[in-house]
Amino acid sequence: MATFEYIARTSNGEKVSGRVEAGTETAALQVLDEKRLFPVRVKETEENQQRLTGRRVSSRDLGMLFDELSDLLRAGVPLLRGIETIEKVSAGKPIAKVLAEVREQVSAGKAFHEAMHEQPRAFSTLHCAMVRAGERGGFLEDVLHDLATYLERQDDLRSKVRGALIYPAVLVSVGTVVVVGLLIWLVPLFKPMFEGRELPLPTRVLFAASDSINVHWPMTLMALILLLVAVLTVFKTEGGRATLARLQLKIPIIGKTILMVAITRFCRILGTMLVSGVPILQALSISRDAAGCQPLADAVDDAVENVRDGRGLVGPLRKSKLFPEQTLEMMAVAEESNQLEKVLMKIADTVERRTNRKVDAVVRLLEPAILVLLAAGILFIALGLLYPIFTMARTIR
Repeated sequence: MATFEYIARTSNGEKVSGRVEAGTETAALQVLDEKRLFPVRVKETEENQQRLTGRRVSSRDLGMLFDELSDLLRAGVPLLRGIETIEKVSAGKPIAKVLAEVREQVSAGKAFHEAMHEQPRAFSTLHCAMVRAGERGGFLEDVLHDLATYLERQDDLRSKVRGALIYPAVLVSVGTVVVVGLLIWLVPLFKPMFEGRELPLPTRVLFAASDSINVHWPMTLMALILLLVAVLTVFKTEGGRATLARLQLKIPIIGKTILMVAITRFCRILGTMLVSGVPILQALSISRDAAGCQPLADAVDDAVENVRDGRGLVGPLRKSKLFPEQTLEMMAVAEESNQLEKVLMKIADTVERRTNRKVDAVVRLLEPAILVLLAAGILFIALGLLYPIFTMARTIR
């Protein structure tokens, strides 16, 4: 049995929260239904997640699994035999062991989505919910194909962002090593030359930084560790994570890029789930958690309440001022014409293209900015060391 935390509404609209014991998330939803509670959010507790065993599987392997299984099902191969076939083909990979456990669960009489739910390190709540909708609606092969397409697009976007940040990361690393090396080995050589003289501010700052590394390094290291622990402790709290997310969005250019990535992920996940037949309230809850942006998640929470009360989705999203106006207008028209899932996929494609262009622009700006900062740091060191020498030469003349 697993433990699930839930936030729900009573028949009177009162908000309640608590925990429930159940074998799967589906069973937890059934328990809440029996209690006449309308779930807003159901999530497995972190303690239970830490106890669960399983193997991590890359998104690329998962995409191949869903795509191949979809093809097998379209060809008339039974589900159990399809899982066994892919397991044999994937021998030696981590996904093969996951499939072996899933196959055993399915052969014992469990539904495919329930067997997937037993492997939380491999299959997310999004995967399980879509497969459950596909099994119930009789279009599992279509759902698996949509999942494969979604994972492929997400993997491409993630790879593009990571690849674009490699060069700036190398510049920062090399620059940091150079500056620290100068403070450790070069700056102390000049200190005896200026003994007993009045030094300008840049030189005093430079010598203080050098002493903090060479002489007072235990205290400096302890201060850095304490600062790191304090920051991590603050950002592990819910309020700290929310503050960090808001600060990230306020960073010039980079914050806008982070928001566009989150909007792309939200629209694609929500559209994919709606196309696959997942109920909109459950789809909103899952896409909220998968968006990876707390301010956007708060806006989706308000949207869930609106939808539950029979109102539109767009109102709370517009109040958040996170979504572009043209995106909101497209969603509003799609709601009226009952084509929200198709429009969301188009929005995701459009925003993804803009995000790619924005990532390229950010990288092009980051590289010269980092070079300028490195040059400024080295110039400061040179100024701090050479200015007193020029002053001494002028005095001698």
